[in-house]
Amino acid sequence: METRIFSKRDIEEAARILKAGGLVAFPTETVYGLGGNGLDKEAARKIYAAKGRPSDNPLILHVSKMEEVYPLVESVPEKAKLLMESFWPGPLTLILKKSKIVPLESTGGLDTVALRCPDNGVTLELIERAGLPVAGPSANLSGSPSPTEASHVYHDLSGRIEGILDDGAVGIGVESTILDMSTDRPTLLRPGAITLEDLTEVLGEKPEIDPTLLGKKMEDGFIPKAPGMKYRHYAPKAEMILFCAVEEKGSEDKISKRIEEYLEEEGQEFLEEKIAILCAEESKHLYKDLAEKKDISLKILGRRDEPLSMTHNLFRTLRECDEEGIELILSEGYSEEGIGFALMNRMKKAAGQRIIAV
Repeated sequence: METRIFSKRDIEEAARILKAGGLVAFPTETVYGLGGNGLDKEAARKIYAAKGRPSDNPLILHVSKMEEVYPLVESVPEKAKLLMESFWPGPLTLILKKSKIVPLESTGGLDTVALRCPDNGVTLELIERAGLPVAGPSANLSGSPSPTEASHVYHDLSGRIEGILDDGAVGIGVESTILDMSTDRPTLLRPGAITLEDLTEVLGEKPEIDPTLLGKKMEDGFIPKAPGMKYRHYAPKAEMILFCAVEEKGSEDKISKRIEEYLEEEGQEFLEEKIAILCAEESKHLYKDLAEKKDISLKILGRRDEPLSMTHNLFRTLRECDEEGIELILSEGYSEEGIGFALMNRMKKAAGQRIIAV
């Protein structure tokens, strides 16, 4: 199959492919999504096959306006409606009880459905022209870093899907916040750019936090209610280790010294690997001599005082490491306040939860 690159002028053609049961990757403000007809069982199966994604990992259905949600769910609780009015279009996914028209193939076999209205004009027009909810997980091979540019999608999925709608690089760079509204108490299942503080302000109460986000190990037979909960995600080909400070004060110096100690402990044979250090703009000077002495690649993720710059660059940087054949990534850890919660969630998953406390 030839994978075509579509521009904004080709939205009608991309919509036609979706209506015919084909797959088209699309841009959002978070990452690129892999789109198919969310009400078509076969389209859902194609999405799982193209990504190599386990079929019990739910898909997100994208709509162009709030009114399109009602046929897809049993009901819309008042708090869910309030969140939609406050944050849509935007990086917030809500989980509600699904209606009968949503196939189990799109929900990972669950009686709930994940719904989002993305903040991207090109994709909103695509959904409108297709006239259907667009099921869309991230447009990458399952488990690898999510795509933030059309070229990332092409690298992973060329020959597997019909087309890619190119709208340049995304803004936020990590997937949407997911909030489960299908139970009595709103529960955060995945952190994103809509923070706990944002949700609390609108809801008038702090949502519950799913225990898996706080480090609790999943039991055998665990059934994920949202994407990214169960399986290793966002991971580069390289082994990745996070160095996290117990206390924020003086953390930059402590982390840099511990990374240097770690390299010395592992010895010369270890240093024959291609290694990268992932750090912040503010602390890059701490690694300059070490990187030159040990022939280590130094990657700048962004600024600590601008965490959105870090989310924007994270997946692009991990993919860059893959392209350069990096075998080991040693990375600083960062504050989990605000959007830092989403940043560290992705970094911990990319590292397979391999964390060294400092």
